[in-house]
Amino acid sequence: MTQDRLKTPDTLRSARWFGPDDLRSFGHRSRLMQLGYSEADFKDKPIIGILNTWSELNSCHSHFRERAKDVKRGVFQAGGFAVELPSLSVDESFTKPTSMLYRNMLAMETEEMIRSHPLDGVVLMGGCDKTTPGLVMGALTAGVPMIYLPAGPMLRGNFAGRALGSGSDAWKYWDERRAGNISDDEWQGLQGGIARSAGVCMTMGTASTMTAITDAMGLTLPGASSVPAVDSGHQRMAADCGRRIVDMVWEDLTPDRIVTDAAVKNAAIVAMATGCSTNAVVHLIAMARRAGVNLTLDDLDALGRTTPLIANVRPAGKDYLMEDFFYAGGLRALMKQIEERLDTSCLTVTGKTMGENLEGAQVFNDDVIRPLSNPVYHEGSLAVLRGNLCPDGAVIKPAACDPKYHVHEGPALVFDSYPEMKAAIDDDTLDVTPDHVLVLRNAGPLGGPGFPEWGMLPIPKALIKQGHRDMLRISDARMSGTSYGACVLHVAPESFVGGPLALLKTGDIVRLDLPARRLDMLVSDAELDARRAALPAPEPRFERGWGWMFSKHVTQADTGCDFDFLERDFGRPAGEPDIF
Repeated sequence: MTQDRLKTPDTLRSARWFGPDDLRSFGHRSRLMQLGYSEADFKDKPIIGILNTWSELNSCHSHFRERAKDVKRGVFQAGGFAVELPSLSVDESFTKPTSMLYRNMLAMETEEMIRSHPLDGVVLMGGCDKTTPGLVMGALTAGVPMIYLPAGPMLRGNFAGRALGSGSDAWKYWDERRAGNISDDEWQGLQGGIARSAGVCMTMGTASTMTAITDAMGLTLPGASSVPAVDSGHQRMAADCGRRIVDMVWEDLTPDRIVTDAAVKNAAIVAMATGCSTNAVVHLIAMARRAGVNLTLDDLDALGRTTPLIANVRPAGKDYLMEDFFYAGGLRALMKQIEERLDTSCLTVTGKTMGENLEGAQVFNDDVIRPLSNPVYHEGSLAVLRGNLCPDGAVIKPAACDPKYHVHEGPALVFDSYPEMKAAIDDDTLDVTPDHVLVLRNAGPLGGPGFPEWGMLPIPKALIKQGHRDMLRISDARMSGTSYGACVLHVAPESFVGGPLALLKTGDIVRLDLPARRLDMLVSDAELDARRAALPAPEPRFERGWGWMFSKHVTQADTGCDFDFLERDFGRPAGEPDIF
């Protein structure tokens, strides 16, 4: 790509606010002067919005106040003018019933914040699970030059000489505590040792999955997704983002030139090779559709069948965490390993191609980032199932579950709510065997509401005490990307809207055939028709506000759970705002 500057000061988007010698521009300039700036600070300069999802309740982003300063430093050094705008944080830990309920709110806020303000380019600061897709979806629609700044993973956890991984070890040790194998003191030590610094989960959970996807899509500086949050390199990367976005504005390097069909396919291949979170499916589809790319579940399954998993990072990998991944060479090194499978001609935010960005990348530990000849798992991270339980699809993470459940048949044990399920699995007298199939329904986009991460159903206490640590579980919910196990998720259509999962009864035989990508209940069509006719209409979850809007417009899991009226083909974009 040529580095000729295509923009001039009078063609900057912000010139509509500040350029004309009239009363409206007088008002805009005077208000910036009210903030303590002189005209020399902003006149004829690209105005860069820093959309910061910092929050005191988002520990993943607790370093973002300082990183925003680093971004500003870079912007000013490159001759731009930086303004910081607070954005909805959508933290994963504290937002209930689920942060997924608010991903689209962040996307709407991002789009409208960019459109309504005098911003020539934006740096998007995110990392915690839903902030990446929410920010990117909104910015893709807004269309101004953008660069994504990933929060970075936290340091690896530590307790009693053991490396701890977010989520994965919480589930593991909670089962041991339920079995009576963990003391109070040990539990407190684990609690204090599992999250030791700012940054997102240090497993290849949803946060690191989504930042890696955005990196592979060409929307971050090369390899930025791998840099630990508290590494000094993260500060330098933030300043580099500030410097680069200024040049992107002059070059008019807009996201529609970066996020193409080929870039989305690259991102999906990289996701599979990393052992990505199952949540990647719903977010990547939504992001792609915002860019006009019709990515489908079948596309993802096809890539999953042919892309080996080469990142030996928990939970799909066995031994390592994101800090180890960074030291081994990070995402650039992984992408270099699979370079022949990628379209390296894709343009990126650097103004260079992916191939140019990968020059010189090396693997420094080939047990963390495996060669194609020695993968962690012979296929990619995800598989898509279909059958009479999930005609529109469901997802599973084959490498993260016991292989004996890849083909399994057993009786269903069905729960209509999480409290009902929780009470049952904590009952020592529950009549359950390892062959049973635990089923949770009414936990999808509308039923949850909001598509909560309830899909890793706990193993019944009775089985835990017998030494069992996995069993087949099915739900229309999502699952934390840090989780593991034989969990079938995102069953579509969801039960709340009358999907087949609503027809399943306790005792019905369920069959999973992973190699054939099938999930079925062994119940006759005639019986299913009779059950469908007797289904009662569900009570609405919301009668006003955001929840009501969500319920009226959210799509199902297989199409990304975006709002129907926000998708690219719904109507013409709003365009530039009137300024009078």
